[in-house]
Amino acid sequence: MNVNFSTEILSAGWYSGKNFWSFNVGLRTDIGANLTKSMFSFLNEIETFEDKWRNSAYDISGQQLNIQAYTEVGLGLSRQINSRLTVGGRVKALLGIGNMDLKLSRVAMSANLPTDQRINQLQDVDYLMSNYNTQEKIQQLKNEFDAYHANLTVGATLESSFKGLNLVEEEGQDYISDFEFESKDLGIAGYGFGIDLGASYKIWDNLTVSASILDLGFISWSKNATKIASANSSGIDIKGSTYTKMIDANDPTTILGAVNQLQSDADGYMDRVTSGDVLDYEMLQLRTEDAQKSRKSRLASTLVLGAEYGFFDNKLGLGVLSTTRFVQPDALTEVTLSANYRPKSWFNVALSYSAIQSAGKSFGLGLKLGPLFVGTDYMFLGKNSNAVNGFVGISIPLGGKKFNKEG
Repeated sequence: MNVNFSTEILSAGWYSGKNFWSFNVGLRTDIGANLTKSMFSFLNEIETFEDKWRNSAYDISGQQLNIQAYTEVGLGLSRQINSRLTVGGRVKALLGIGNMDLKLSRVAMSANLPTDQRINQLQDVDYLMSNYNTQEKIQQLKNEFDAYHANLTVGATLESSFKGLNLVEEEGQDYISDFEFESKDLGIAGYGFGIDLGASYKIWDNLTVSASILDLGFISWSKNATKIASANSSGIDIKGSTYTKMIDANDPTTILGAVNQLQSDADGYMDRVTSGDVLDYEMLQLRTEDAQKSRKSRLASTLVLGAEYGFFDNKLGLGVLSTTRFVQPDALTEVTLSANYRPKSWFNVALSYSAIQSAGKSFGLGLKLGPLFVGTDYMFLGKNSNAVNGFVGISIPLGGKKFNKEG
């Protein structure tokens, strides 16, 4: 899952001779998450089948969450080199608001524990005395106990660089129990640099190709704003042999002590793994440590490749666009086909079709009518979800008309 927010606070552009300059100030937030199928099974069954937890195994390793927010201040320049080639670039100063990177590298659990009914049965002294009054029967019970086990293994890391983000530890605990934001403490947590590069080339009069790479860069987060936490312990390791050692084959009453200890340990295991949260602080038990140095994070870069062929004196353009976003945790690629009908400079209509991310169930539609333009570039028509990315705007040129010269 990826969510990318981009908001322009201020932007402007102007010509200076053959150069076109642009300036912008904007806010960016990129969120990436990887939730595996096993996590959804885990969350579903924990709510509905508590007894099943006593005899089941789950591996929910591989979950990831990455959040990055920053302000960018950019200065861009584009220039038409000749009638066929146009190049451009932008340099950006980045002010880091915050970054968080959480990875659950190893979270696995398995258990074979007695039910509450069996525990209650074994805690009945009369039942014990009547059913386990010989060494042979006690040995059978010890064999039963030997098969019981419960294991939880946790390996997780959290790196956070947010001014105003506190990792809360409750009194009497030495691990994180919650995250808290203090708005009064928010500020710049890091600084960085980024560039955009692009070019278009007219191979023939009717065929134009283009390429660009956006958001190449990084942010360096200060050590003072960075908090680190990790969990690399074995977690829980309950072995049935622990309880069989407590049972004396000649004394049935020792069974009661073993059963009570097993119940206490099993309750501790159940409490730790059955809270039902995606981010389960009790289960992970992340422990904080001091950051030894500053840390860096790369930007979510984008590679764009395109081509367009014009028909009927370039009044109809057919194009293809490949967009690859190098986001966290995995890169995403989309291929879009488009048709643009432009009989007049004041009237354009465009239709697009995106094939990959929406499984072929997305299209876009745009219309330019004089200075007004409206449209969508990604409308999803799936059975279970309807979403649209829409835009509307008015373009008002200022200054004299710009003429392009051939050659």
